[in-house]
Amino acid sequence: MPHTASAGKRLRKNEKRKKRNRLVAKAIKIKRKASAAALTEGDAAKVGATFQATQATLDRAADKGYIHRNKAARLKSRLAKKIKAATKTAAK
Repeated sequence: MPHTASAGKRLRKNEKRKKRNRLVAKAIKIKRKASAAALTEGDAAKVGATFQATQATLDRAADKGYIHRNKAARLKSRLAKKIKAATKTAAK
């Protein structure tokens, strides 16, 4: 238990932030899995829609400071690379 009022407040703030961070991390994970599933199905419209949703979620998380902006950029880049490779093989 915290000994001072400020330590108590800090504890409450940390708990709220932990919950929020976990929710954002879970949302990112769900969107990335949806994008991966759409890639395996091969539906181009679904791939585009899930990619946009994933991109928006990552950008929002980076803007709010839940994840580093470079991490968001890296994840988006990797996903775009996979989509590009999948569309190339589908076109052949």
